Amino acid sequence: MNQRNEANSREATLLYEFAMQITQLDLHQEPSPQLGFLLLTIFGVESIAIFDADLDKLYQLGEWGPELEDSIRNAYFFESSTDEPEIGLTRRVLRIGELAIGAIILRGEISPLASSSIACLVAITFDRYHSLANVSRTASARQAEQLRTTVLDSLAHAYKTPLTAILAATSGLHEMGGLSAVQSDLVQLIDEQTRLLNDLTTRLLKTAEIDAREMEMHKETIAVGPMIDDVIANLSERVAGLEVRVNVERDDMAVRCDRELMESLLTQFIDNAGKFATTSSTITIEAAEWRRQIVFSVHNVGPVIAQEDQERVFDRFFRCAESEHRIPGTGIGLSVAKHVAQAHGGDVWLTSDLQHGTTFFAALPKEY
Repeated sequence: MNQRNEANSREATLLYEFAMQITQLDLHQEPSPQLGFLLLTIFGVESIAIFDADLDKLYQLGEWGPELEDSIRNAYFFESSTDEPEIGLTRRVLRIGELAIGAIILRGEISPLASSSIACLVAITFDRYHSLANVSRTASARQAEQLRTTVLDSLAHAYKTPLTAILAATSGLHEMGGLSAVQSDLVQLIDEQTRLLNDLTTRLLKTAEIDAREMEMHKETIAVGPMIDDVIANLSERVAGLEVRVNVERDDMAVRCDRELMESLLTQFIDNAGKFATTSSTITIEAAEWRRQIVFSVHNVGPVIAQEDQERVFDRFFRCAESEHRIPGTGIGLSVAKHVAQAHGGDVWLTSDLQHGTTFFAALPKEY
């Protein structure tokens, strides 16, 4: 009895030392080799094998046969903790709560209770390591996004100056007169394309402002019908040859929003519908109240957006395979629309199929 008590006391002391040591581990490095070294030096075990399911990696120390990998993976997959005292082998599943995250096999003079305690401490260490790794990945992604936003903003501002100069030059040529028909057409082409570039640059700047959270919201109560009419009027050339219908649920419907931003969202939806609508078809713009939200929708009949692309069309720079080489665009506008809706506490989505056509939606919370 005294020998057993002494053994239990010794293991308790070793477990305490192990617990203290693992608090000092460098969790910017994979923990399995560090844990293996501690187990070897503190408990004096003969062989150690640790399987990290998240990394899908097996770390081993000491002598093992070729069956090791199957044995430890089976312990994890089947969540089987076993003891083989005749050969001094223990297998334990590593768990966080009810979730199995790996397995450990030890060979040496160590009790089943101590093995279970070790497995618990190893599992906690794995959980700490993976949590830190996730935070680091998130921080890296955020830094990359901030860098991209900074570059985007710088480029957009740099483009504004020469574009303004080109527009001033084309306007001056028009005012001077004396151009031949061909020269006048060329100047008109330069003017149109420069204005298009200027519009795209403005969208880039708006995207950078939203991403950097520098955008100031100037909310006011806006009548929905007149706002839609203004957007359509500004897009009259782009929707020429198409019938445009507007259905607003109530004449007095209003939404509290930043008018400039909301008009940019609607402009993108309607411009997009105009690009892809079948010739002489109808674009339908609607606004309705639904579940304490104001829901805007823009519907057109044209190419169907594949199901696998529907989740990605609002990602910046993404363009569907069907439109990438046939329809001009940058893949910026819809991402701006998404950011605008989210900045107002809303969201965007779409539906698209052969039977019903394509409809883009934007929902903004109804503020009282």
